[in-house]
Amino acid sequence: MTKSGQKFAPEDLPHRVAQFIKEHQLLFPGEKVVVAVSGGADSVCLFHTLWQLREELGIELLIAHLNHMLRGAESDSDAAYVAELARKFSVPAVIETEDVAAYHKKKRGSLEDAARELRYAFLARVAERTSASKVAVGHTRDDNIETILLHLLRGTGMAGLRGLLASSELVCTGQKVPVRIVRPLLEISREETLAYCDMYALQPRADSSNTSPQFLRNRIRMELLPLLRSYNPNIDHALLRLGAIAKDDIAFLEQKAAELWDELALEEETTIYLDSRRLSMLPTSLQRQILRKAVEKLQGNLRDIEANHIEAMLSCLTKPAGKKLSLPHGLHLFTGYRWIILSSRSSPPCPFPPLHGTFQLSVPGETIIPGWKIIAAIADSPQSEQDGFAANLDLERCGTELIVRTRQPGDRFQPLGMTQPKKLQDFMVDCKIPRAWRDRVPLVCSPAEILWVVGWRISERAKVTVDTKQVLSLKFKQLEDAHTQPGATFAPTEGR
Repeated sequence: MTKSGQKFAPEDLPHRVAQFIKEHQLLFPGEKVVVAVSGGADSVCLFHTLWQLREELGIELLIAHLNHMLRGAESDSDAAYVAELARKFSVPAVIETEDVAAYHKKKRGSLEDAARELRYAFLARVAERTSASKVAVGHTRDDNIETILLHLLRGTGMAGLRGLLASSELVCTGQKVPVRIVRPLLEISREETLAYCDMYALQPRADSSNTSPQFLRNRIRMELLPLLRSYNPNIDHALLRLGAIAKDDIAFLEQKAAELWDELALEEETTIYLDSRRLSMLPTSLQRQILRKAVEKLQGNLRDIEANHIEAMLSCLTKPAGKKLSLPHGLHLFTGYRWIILSSRSSPPCPFPPLHGTFQLSVPGETIIPGWKIIAAIADSPQSEQDGFAANLDLERCGTELIVRTRQPGDRFQPLGMTQPKKLQDFMVDCKIPRAWRDRVPLVCSPAEILWVVGWRISERAKVTVDTKQVLSLKFKQLEDAHTQPGATFAPTEGR
């Protein structure tokens, strides 16, 4: 009898698995399937079940086993057991060895994470080499419950509450084509896999590390779950129900995010640009989903991306340009003016097109310079400022003989709110304007001084006051083709 109180018959297990596979469309006739077999009861049950169903499903099987070299002779015996299992059932096998402990020393994180990373990279390689379209793993109902709790303890968002999915995509570094991971035993309990193996005398291996309190998952299984069941005997069902509800909600958000993606995002090989203004107008739950989608597109998965990372990214929508947020696995988020930039590069791509020379402004009127259109208008009162690319200045103090240029040696600037001028270089450093951007930042200047560091601040002496008679309203717009100019770094522009 299972923990849920339901009776089961081991001989019915293949039928239940076949129904689950068909219901979730996990496998199709003609597919080659890599079966990950560790030697434990769950993976052995998975292999034997699929072997029994191979003709009904019309699939071809291949066993894959990775010796982690963590348990000495025990690990070697597991590999030998899997090799004999493959021989006994006349199924080809790929068995390889990886020094997980050595790999763990080079990487941050837990030993569990290091083992999982190498294991899935191995499975992806095997699938790619053998032209297999699916990798089947032996995750069970119990694994799903433990995963939901594990994610909860680590501070997951809504997506983590889904637990394990019946099917998910696996993308590893250097891999050309994504591989789909399928979990045919996700509604089968661990107790049932043991009974199944006993019925067929499969004699699976027992992994001693599964009882070690060193690993958080083991402590959840051996300590936390029994405690929770003492409070609620139906906690397993409650957690699975929570996972099912979260799965439905996330599916809806994923669909909406996919529909909006092309309107919000522009992609390069190592960088994704998101229109921060449009993103800010969406419901917060959808903002989170789009940020997760952006990370997944760049990283290939969402491993180690927790709720606190998504919330930190979300907070960047209200931060000024030039801010940087570091994320796991070498990803960085940079704030711009009309966009936020997610990149695997450590320095932000410059959002400004190159600007060489000096350009006279038409006041009033429109002026086209490389990469920009500048609109100058004269009004009796300040115009609405929507972002750092619009400014209101006192016309009498500024005059109409204005130019646009980039910085020059010896430039000084008196920022709004300060009583004395300072070196423009110091102002840019204080504002944390990235070094790579500084030679492209447009400056609006009169013959006497810098009036506006576009995107950051106007001059104290050019500000609009109660004594201002006429207001000079300036607005900079990046041209649609700014990124196509020689040497320009692409960034999204308004209206794309």
